[in-house]
Amino acid sequence: MSEQARRGRPGYDRDRILAVAVVAFNEQGYDATSVAHLAERLGVSKAALYHHFDSKEELLAVALERALGGLEAVLTAPDAVSGPASDRLAAVLRGAVHVLADQLPYVTLLLRVRGNSDIERAALQRRRAFDQRVTELVRSAQAEGAVRADVDARVATRLVFGMVNSLVEWYRPTGPERAGQLAEDVLTVALDGLRTR
Repeated sequence: MSEQARRGRPGYDRDRILAVAVVAFNEQGYDATSVAHLAERLGVSKAALYHHFDSKEELLAVALERALGGLEAVLTAPDAVSGPASDRLAAVLRGAVHVLADQLPYVTLLLRVRGNSDIERAALQRRRAFDQRVTELVRSAQAEGAVRADVDARVATRLVFGMVNSLVEWYRPTGPERAGQLAEDVLTVALDGLRTR
């Protein structure tokens, strides 16, 4: 066997393997996707796959980190930590839409996690912590009088992020909507509503 045959197809580094694995996980489900299937899809041996990742679980953990790390970074961005709560809330929503657009397959995978493993349960806990931080921002914006106070802050957070998360079902980076405009549209609907005044 030649050296190239042993190494598999050239051009498959860790990031490329991860990207292909995430597509497979989203198409077939994580549990239904085997390492053998991933290796076949990549055109590499299982040994070549294991050269980059120790296990399928590591692939999942790295993929979920890409989504969660991006979302958590939104909470600590400069425009999300200073200023009026309503501005910080807008910055978090805008940032979340950008993360979704930039990391669409990874966020899609995160949203499909159901807690069937320790890795998935840890991801769900981090999602809950993110939601709690956003809920605190909504409460602060309500206290400022910048957003309606007659809707429970937890409900408002769930409704707004239900809208944001639904983007994974139809948003395509190659489509006519650009992430920046999409983020502004989400802000308009979430914070101003659809009614004209």
